[in-house]
Amino acid sequence: SYSEEDDYISKGVAISDEIELNQKNTTLAFGVNYLDDEIQIIQLGDKRKDSYDIFTGVTQVIDKNTVISADLTLGFSDGYLNDQYKVVQRDEILTLPDIEVDVGGGDVLVIPGEQVPVVNIYRENRPDFRFRQVLQLGGKHYFEAEKATIKADLRLSNDDYGIFSQTAQVEWRQQLGEKLQLVPFFRYYHQNAADFFVNDLNNVDVVTPANDPDGSGPHYSSDYRLSSLEAQSVGMRMRYEFSDHFTTTAAYERYVMKGVGGGDTSPSDAYPSANIFTVGVSLTF
Repeated sequence: SYSEEDDYISKGVAISDEIELNQKNTTLAFGVNYLDDEIQIIQLGDKRKDSYDIFTGVTQVIDKNTVISADLTLGFSDGYLNDQYKVVQRDEILTLPDIEVDVGGGDVLVIPGEQVPVVNIYRENRPDFRFRQVLQLGGKHYFEAEKATIKADLRLSNDDYGIFSQTAQVEWRQQLGEKLQLVPFFRYYHQNAADFFVNDLNNVDVVTPANDPDGSGPHYSSDYRLSSLEAQSVGMRMRYEFSDHFTTTAAYERYVMKGVGGGDTSPSDAYPSANIFTVGVSLTF
């Protein structure tokens, strides 16, 4: 894979395989991914980041209408893991220089410089290494009388940033006639804050924050995505087959994120919400 933006270049490779056992009722999957990223940062030049993922999983057919699965991923990231556009503020005192006034007769009056409160901003400083563990459990069951399928997934993720997150999603795929399918869905996400999440540097033991953070401590970030938060999505997808070669889709999703957990959250207006509409067509030749 290759991806390029104005300030980001990513090159990657992925290798995976599957083994079918038990008369193809059991499928084992495994593989590795590698990403080589280059981040272009104004005034600091180019930075590098390497990411590795090792994954394995199993899918089991329980009966003709039921399938369950479990997947485990171990991820490693090393290098520049900061977001170059995120800053952290600190309340500081700016001392203006003394003013000397000639009052005549060779005498000079010295007026002490004023002390002015200011708010300065500094680049965030995340650790330069991250280890992630992700476990995903899922299942699907088809109800013959209703001509519908329920699909449910649970995802647990942990990393050495101190973030433990949980995602639960369920959707109901309802077939209406031969051509129309409606899919209402709901997704819930929750995480606690990273160990180094702060809203400001006022209580962080650092004399002069680095202009070019290298991942060494102390670590700090005010990125709301590292705070204690939860998010919910609810919506509906529609798929209609006009013919064997022409299909149209449409979807609406309401997405809301908010901080939870008191002092480990960002200001409320930092969290996004959205009404998401998508439409699409598919042509098969």
